[in-house]
Amino acid sequence: MAHQRYQAAIEAYKKAPPNNAIVWNKMGIAYQLMFNLTDAMHCYRTSSKLSPKNSNVLNNLGTTYDALKEYRSAEKMYRKALKIDPNSALILKNLGTNLLAQRKYEKGWEEYKAALKIDPSIFDNSARPRIENPASISDRGAMNYYLAKGCARAGMPERAIQYLRMALDEGYTNPRKIIADNEFATLQGLPEFKELLSSQTQKRQ
Repeated sequence: MAHQRYQAAIEAYKKAPPNNAIVWNKMGIAYQLMFNLTDAMHCYRTSSKLSPKNSNVLNNLGTTYDALKEYRSAEKMYRKALKIDPNSALILKNLGTNLLAQRKYEKGWEEYKAALKIDPSIFDNSARPRIENPASISDRGAMNYYLAKGCARAGMPERAIQYLRMALDEGYTNPRKIIADNEFATLQGLPEFKELLSSQTQKRQ
């Protein structure tokens, strides 16, 4: 797994005792990283039957439902996982992205805030593999927009502008909406903010 040889990992996992919930979960991760959602879901479900209180397995199962755009089933899995582990920043993040995909933007933002409170780096790129909600381009636009709000509110203008740029590039918002949003009032005097909006306005003309 560490060397991304997922098929080899699967063959090794298959030699383990069949009643090992941890192995079934790891095998599910390997299948999911190979984009084989059918076998991944089978492995996660088997693992969950063997270990019903494993929040990681429920989270992983939720991400497969999200990948299949079965958003309500995914949300159910995330909420079950959070009952077991309410302080998991990753599960809260995945639930937030799920809610954004369902256009429940404010509810999604609340889950993001909870995730950031537990782990401020949860949205940063990480070298360690983790199973996350596979957000679509539209969902990522919403995600970045609400992250920009959070950064502006937390007094991190550079990061707020960075997330706004990504939200604009992904077509989620436009300069007029940003200017009208009071959350970004503290950014309006910054040259970087003015330059971002000016360049985006020119693109749209």
